[in-house]
Amino acid sequence: MATDYDSPRKTDDDLNEDSLQELQARRTDKSSGSIDIDETDLAESLELPGADLSNEELSLRVIPRQADEFTCARCFLVHHRSQLASEKGGQQICRECAA
Repeated sequence: MATDYDSPRKTDDDLNEDSLQELQARRTDKSSGSIDIDETDLAESLELPGADLSNEELSLRVIPRQADEFTCARCFLVHHRSQLASEKGGQQICRECAA
């Protein structure tokens, strides 16, 4: 079905919407809309540097570098072989670091 991009884009739903002045009046009538945040809940969810994590277990599965991947000698990130920009002296450099 072809679309006529020159036709008006308003639908019946758009025509029933409130005017800008009515929306602004409603916005000023309501409270500020700020959300009360319980500081104790927020503090419990944060971890401080140097916190004791000795009882924590690793919950991620680490996948070793694949045959078609390399580690960039500058940023030390693992990239796919298609991101290899240059290899000098046995050091592989990715495209982002070579730019």
